[in-house]
Amino acid sequence: MNINNKIILITGGTGSFGQEIVKYLLKIKKIKKIIIFSRDEFKQREMKIKFNSKKLRFFIGDIRDKNRLSIATINVDYIIHAAALKQVDVAEYNPTEFIDTNVIGAKNLIEICTINKIKKIVSLSTDKASSPINLYGATKLCSDKLFVAANNYIPSTIFSVVRYGNVEGSRGSVIPFFNSIRNKNLFPITSKEMTRFSLSLKQSVEMVIWTLKNSVGEEIVVPKIPSYKIMDLVYAFSKKPKIKIIGIRPGEKIHEELISKNDSRNTLELKDYFIVLPSQNLKKENYFKKNFKAKKVKKEFSYRSDTNKNYLRVKNLEKIIKKFY
Repeated sequence: MNINNKIILITGGTGSFGQEIVKYLLKIKKIKKIIIFSRDEFKQREMKIKFNSKKLRFFIGDIRDKNRLSIATINVDYIIHAAALKQVDVAEYNPTEFIDTNVIGAKNLIEICTINKIKKIVSLSTDKASSPINLYGATKLCSDKLFVAANNYIPSTIFSVVRYGNVEGSRGSVIPFFNSIRNKNLFPITSKEMTRFSLSLKQSVEMVIWTLKNSVGEEIVVPKIPSYKIMDLVYAFSKKPKIKIIGIRPGEKIHEELISKNDSRNTLELKDYFIVLPSQNLKKENYFKKNFKAKKVKKEFSYRSDTNKNYLRVKNLEKIIKKFY
């Protein structure tokens, strides 16, 4: 797939991911247009000043508003769907808002594809969507299922999902939070045993671009990324920290999961990614085997942050922190 001379719309495009992928896309000289679809007019204005490009357009709107989406996506070739409500504990007390945005918003996007003949959509998901125990994860799992299933009844559009863990330094993540309190040297910890996946913004953009170029529909693309222990992150900020155990927040997991044992039956391993298919599909399996030397994972395979073989240590985490502060 070639993205030259194409129009790409990014929902929720004013966040950290949106800014990073816009920077990448603007380097493609022959790209026709990039549309940012979001609710925050102030951030749109900041992006307009920052990038100062005639190829970048801005559209104020909400993915819950189907009519607005319909207008924004006229003549659009590809959609990168990054708009979502994401805070786990907030979701537990505001379930309707999260369902309206994360589930109904996804449904609206899918229905728009039949109207405006979108060629391909890549939807951003989360490790919380694998075996979810919180409402945010449940809404993203539902969204993922909607996009995967849409391939069965909208043949004109390819629908794919990318699923990944915490993005380093992103808004609302633990690194900026710890940095904001590092001078006090008192770190609130929900559990000392907690582990998390880690992904850089650059890696997240590379994965989305890879999926745009190579996906054939129905797949969930999962990156091979390292994990870290929350206590190692604390020690990366302070050699002699004071620790306050505050207990698990509503909906929070001790360890995260990107691929469950139930998913392993239809999971393929590539060099840099895993591909999770909804069911056995020999045609699509053969496509990834032929083009990317994919292999089936072992029976009962799972991809969890605590059993991950690739771990970031304190020195690795210190280097990551220095990139931001």
